[in-house]
Amino acid sequence: MPLTILLIDTDDDRAHALEEKLSESGFARVVRAQGPDLAATVEQTKPDLVIVDMALPDRDALEDIRAVSAASPVVMFAGTDDPAFAQEAIAAGVCSYNLSGVALQDVRPVLASAIALFKRYRHVETELAAAKALLNERRLIERAKAILMKDRKMTEPEAYRWLQKKAMNESRKLAQVVEDFVAGQEDQQRESKP
Repeated sequence: MPLTILLIDTDDDRAHALEEKLSESGFARVVRAQGPDLAATVEQTKPDLVIVDMALPDRDALEDIRAVSAASPVVMFAGTDDPAFAQEAIAAGVCSYNLSGVALQDVRPVLASAIALFKRYRHVETELAAAKALLNERRLIERAKAILMKDRKMTEPEAYRWLQKKAMNESRKLAQVVEDFVAGQEDQQRESKP
């Protein structure tokens, strides 16, 4: 199944040549961006990849890219070799920063590597978010156990069993019960302070 590529290019002849090359090979269906609102165009077309080809890319273009880089991988072709701008582009979410004038036969590997990099980065982000959530859940469990041990004079295993039993009795996840318990205890402490 061919990719859907959203193409933003300041040069109509170059854009047409790239569009023809990618379309005729069956590699991609190319959609040209219409209008100034890149985020709306990405939302409407839901591309597999965004190609930005600009002779003189500017900071406004980077803001547009930053707005869409979470949804699709972005490949940028620029007319100038500016290492500082390249770093800013990567920070904005560009997966591959290249100089314009790349031979058309070399474009496909650039696009494929950008897609692979984007998928890898998203996978790492997902794993990081899951690890953070698990760490936060562990912190809350430790906080809840400490409250129970202090206020109700329970041992650590007793406090943990109490939380587990409460979760089972309420047919809720342990993390939800712990979060509500800790929040309730903190609210009580705030209310009891003069």
